[in-house]
Amino acid sequence: MKNVYVLDHPLVQHHLVSLRDRRTRPGAFRRMVERLSMLLVYEASKDFETTTVQVHTPLAVAKGKVLRQRIGLIPILRAGLGMVDPVFNLISGAEVWHLGIYRDEKTHKPVEYYSKLPEGKAVDIALILDPMLATGGSASAAAETLIRWGVKRIKMLCMIAAPEGIRRLHSEYPDVQIYTCSVDRKLNKNAYILPGLGDAGDRIFNAQAT
Repeated sequence: MKNVYVLDHPLVQHHLVSLRDRRTRPGAFRRMVERLSMLLVYEASKDFETTTVQVHTPLAVAKGKVLRQRIGLIPILRAGLGMVDPVFNLISGAEVWHLGIYRDEKTHKPVEYYSKLPEGKAVDIALILDPMLATGGSASAAAETLIRWGVKRIKMLCMIAAPEGIRRLHSEYPDVQIYTCSVDRKLNKNAYILPGLGDAGDRIFNAQAT
């Protein structure tokens, strides 16, 4: 599939098993999300532009390269928050802007309740962070908001994706690059991914119903 990048790496597959396992407790689940987020952004950042600089080491002058573009991290509340710190740690100069979008449980359509993007020039590259790409509604709504802001390049980073979500996002925004650890089988009647990993937000924040 064009603009869909599935990370077929032994470490990715190893951590993904723990992420899916219903026995994995919230603390361990968060650690898996963090590890997979780092691997995802490593892959997604391979085409970032750099500029050459010089730095003084304790012994001599060394040439090196640093990122030259403005990078924006766009976590979709609330589950996307679990991906921010590991990505931010690798791209410390990035900007973080939040979007609040939830899925109506009856219509399965996205509802935007929070958007805080700055006025003025948009970032050069926006990374949408959300552990799951299910129906594609939230991702499409996020892409629409970012395009209105003026972002020219958008990448979506997720742990798992459903074919329906990929089709929906690319039917509306075909240039958005999707980086994922797995393309799962399908959505069930409640629009949850199968086999999936359950509700990522609940598992990250230990907010599962008892």
